[in-house]
Formats: sequence, structure tokens, C-alpha cells
Amino acid sequence: MKTLKRKLKYKLERLRYWKALFSPFKPFRIRFYAGELAIGTPYFFPRKWVKATPERAHKATLEHIKSEERYNEMNPKYAREIKPYEEIYQEKLRCSYSKTIKVGFDSCGLGWKIKWDDNDFRYEWGPVFTFVFFGYQIAFMIGHKDVSHYWEAWLYYEYATDKSKSNRERIAQCRKEFPQIWTSHYSDGRKETIDYYERILKPKYLK
Repeated sequence: MKTLKRKLKYKLERLRYWKALFSPFKPFRIRFYAGELAIGTPYFFPRKWVKATPERAHKATLEHIKSEERYNEMNPKYAREIKPYEEIYQEKLRCSYSKTIKVGFDSCGLGWKIKWDDNDFRYEWGPVFTFVFFGYQIAFMIGHKDVSHYWEAWLYYEYATDKSKSNRERIAQCRKEFPQIWTSHYSDGRKETIDYYERILKPKYLK
């Protein structure tokens, strides 16, 4: 039961970004793609994880040994002891391996991380839903024109602002503590300063 609850919590957390639609932020956009396999989820083409076969474990074992031998050749002072083939093989046999989907669905949620402190939110990738069919795919990609500013500001609003306050007060907290003011310098000497909150917030929260 605890495992089921953890899985459910994880799946719900992956969909948390949908709350942006009901927040002071403008609705995100959904882009459509149809064509040859080209959209990752997030970094790799849609795939699934399968248990190791003896053949796959054997291949992985040889690759591991070759990699260790190459490392030792390049770093003789820090050479590592290479485990026996059978020991490595048994380890690889317990692993799962990725396999590109030929027919099926795949998806990924909003990718983000915290960098220098607990409230330093960094955008990594946008949510994707896709269907793959023998080298072709249909994909729906969720994002915004100012994608990193949009999601990083929303993440701060969602996770770091005081939820006992009103939406306006929370946005004011965002703009004070997590500003999105950026200045671009051009080769002709011009410079342009943009407050991205002016672009990503609903109009009524700009007054």
C-alpha cells in the first residue's frame, strides 16, 4: 500500500505544472508535431525499460571491461582493478535496459532543478506527450514563448511563496525575491531591458 501511495504521489507531482493554468500566469501553449521520430522525452527518443537478456548482459559486460581497460591505459597511476567477467555479468544481468518504442505512448513531465539554494529554480525541459508508430510520431509539447522565465517564475510562485497570502501578494513576493529583469546588449551599442513578468503574467496582475 505504501508503495502504491508513493507511486500515485509521484505521478500527481509530475502533473503539478497544470496548476499554472489556474494561476496568475498566462496559460501555457501546446505545440503540435507530426512527422518522423524527432522529439525526445526529454533527452532520448521515446523508450521503455526491459529486463536484461543473457545476450544484452554479455554485451554490457564486454563494454564495461573495455571501458575499464581504456581508463587504466589513460590513467596508469590511478588504474582500477577490473572485476572478473562472471561477477560483472551477474551485475549486468540484474539491470534494466532502455529500448526504443516502436509502437506506443510515452511522456515526460516538467523538468527542473534547484541549483545554488533552496529557492534557485532552474528550468530544464518542458512536458511532452507523444505517440510513436514505426519511426513516426505525433507529439504535444507544452511550453511558452519565454519558456525558462515562465516556468522558473511559476516554480517560485508555486513552491516558495506564502500560500496564506492572496495571489496578488504572492506575485508581489515573486517580483521582489525572484526578479525576471534581464538586459541584452547588442553589437551596435544598443541595450534592451525586459521585465519578463510583464510578458508571462495575466494582465490583471500587472495593474
